[in-house]
Amino acid sequence: MIVTQLEDLNDTERDVTSETWRSRRIVLAREGVGFSMHDTVIYAGTTSTFHYENHIEAVYCVQGEGTLTNEETGEVHDLRDGTLYLLDGHEKHTVRATTELRMACVFNPPVTGRETHDESGVYPLVTEAEADRKVPTGPRVGEETKIASQADASMNS
Repeated sequence: MIVTQLEDLNDTERDVTSETWRSRRIVLAREGVGFSMHDTVIYAGTTSTFHYENHIEAVYCVQGEGTLTNEETGEVHDLRDGTLYLLDGHEKHTVRATTELRMACVFNPPVTGRETHDESGVYPLVTEAEADRKVPTGPRVGEETKIASQADASMNS
């Protein structure tokens, strides 16, 4: 079991910011669970364009108001508390935050935390060395951790 307090991620390698947003990466590829989860705040009055060619992303708005534009079709959708959008076709999209937006974001495949958006808003596909389910061998928040595969852990039991 992993338990994380969001504030414990502040000012760590899991706390990533840009001019228009801040993303705290709660679950990353190193946890070995097949997805990553981020708490992302998009600042009021800003516009951000993203395009995830290598990841599927689900985004659930838990606070705020704004709009989502599908740059491929021109469709515009309202964003507000309780809205979910799923980028299952790798759609290039733009988020305009009327008020501060707080989003819970899930990525598959999981991000490692080392990705940065390129000039097109794309995250490159970066993977961890081991793809099997991992079991933590120590504390996780705010530091690099040593993780062993379940196979290794079961041999030591």
